[in-house]
This record gives sequence, structure tokens and C-alpha cells, in this order.
Amino acid sequence: MEKNLKQLTNRIHYLPPDPETDRPILSAICGIHQTLIIDAGNSDKHAQLFLDALDQYQIANYHSVVLTHWHWDHSFGTNKMNLLTIAHENTKKYLENIIDYDWSDEALDNRVEKGLEIEFCSEMIKKEYGVDRNITITLPNITFKEKMEIDLGGVRCVVQHVGGDHSDDSSIIFVEEEKVLFLGDCLYPSIYTQQPLYKIDHVRHLIKSIEMFDADIYVLSHELPLTKEQFIGYINALKLICDLAEKHQSNHLNLVNELSTLLNRQLSQLEEEIVYCFMNGLSVS
Repeated sequence: MEKNLKQLTNRIHYLPPDPETDRPILSAICGIHQTLIIDAGNSDKHAQLFLDALDQYQIANYHSVVLTHWHWDHSFGTNKMNLLTIAHENTKKYLENIIDYDWSDEALDNRVEKGLEIEFCSEMIKKEYGVDRNITITLPNITFKEKMEIDLGGVRCVVQHVGGDHSDDSSIIFVEEEKVLFLGDCLYPSIYTQQPLYKIDHVRHLIKSIEMFDADIYVLSHELPLTKEQFIGYINALKLICDLAEKHQSNHLNLVNELSTLLNRQLSQLEEEIVYCFMNGLSVS
């Protein structure tokens, strides 16, 4: 487990993701006057680990924590953060829906059986929390509909709702002075569907929203930060597969063959997964 705080830019620090219990990146944007935290972590332990790491660097004067979306791994540490919490209005609604949930093994298994929870998240929650599962859902204090700006002193953060298949409440955070764009999980496929999926129109709208921001570093929550070149490669792959999915519709073989021909190689595992998700999206009306 990675417990060391990393410095991304002069004003941004982050705790790397930990796939062991699906912990996402947690970040701190340090202005002259105040510090903004991005995402609250997947548990009290995760949140405390981050706060302790920030304390070692004497990072304080917290303005607030912004939630990129409602999913457990990004929001269940909110209570421990004990800060002013900002999120999209739908993030609050989704959290309100689960605020009274029982988190016992039996309750989790029952929700998985009913399709209200997915097996992966259930197992990660059990692993992160162990037997003593005291989970407190804390709602955001401030919500927004489209966009809000936060001035930390010498650093301006733009929080923009973008939606997407992964979660329609997804928001991204652009730090203009540092040219860093925090994407949360917005570019990942849906998880609360029978199969993970991408919808062609959703992906195109999302990419268009993201490309409005001129960043040099891109931070997706469950992987290490990407350079502009790496991110453009990722986005171009999404765009190409999106176009081919529209062209070939549900003909998986034709899509794969044309994509392989255009790339002049066999598909990577990531490309195969993206194709699979678009096929799933086309099969759902």
C-alpha cells in the first residue's frame, strides 16, 4: 500500500491510488490562503491517512473537500474529513438514497442479489472495513448545478459538472495556474449496469467537455497522473472506437478487424475492453 504523499506540481500534492481496496487518488491544491481537497476517500482510515500525510508537510488552512461523484470509494471518508463539502446536486441526491443503508455482509449480499450493488464494490467495502463496519454517510454542505469557481489565493479552481456513463453526477476540477485537470472517474464506463458500457453520444459529449480545458497533466482517480501526450493517446483511442462502433453497430468482429487494420497491430487489453463496453452500450436501448 502506497502511504507516501507525492508532489504533482508546486501547489498540488496527492496520495496515489491503492487497488488493494479500490482507494482512489486523493489530492490537495494549495493556494496562498487556503487548501482544497479533491475527494474524501473510501473510509475513515483512508481519509485519516491523507490528512496525516498533509500534516507532515504542514499543509493546512483547508477551504473544503470537493467530491467528484457519489460512489463509495470517493465519498465514504467525508465524515472523517470533517470539512465543508462541495458536490454536484445529484451527488447529494444519490448519497441521500443510501444514507440509511445497512452495511453488514448480509445487507451487502442482498443488495448485490437485487442488483442495487455490484459484487466488486461489495467485496472492496468488506475488505476495506473488515468486520467492524461503522460507515457514516455525510451529505455535502454546498451543491451546484453546472459550475462553480473557488479562489484559494493565487490558485483558481473551476469545478465543472460533466456527467458521463460512469456516473451522471461526475464533476471535474481544473486548476488553471497549474494546468492540471482532475477527472475523477468520469471517463470510465458504467458500473451500475448489467454489463459495463459506453454510450456513443455520452462519450462524445464528455470528450467535448473535457477538451475545453487546456491542461498539461490529467488525473484519473484510479491510475497515476497522465501527461498531455499520454492523455491525448487515450482520448484518441476512445474517439476512434466510438466512431467505429457507430459505423459497425453491434457487429463486433467487423469493428475489431477494422480497428486492428487501422492500428496495424492486434488490440491491446485496454482497447479490447473499450470495444466490449461500446458493444454493451449498443445492445441497450
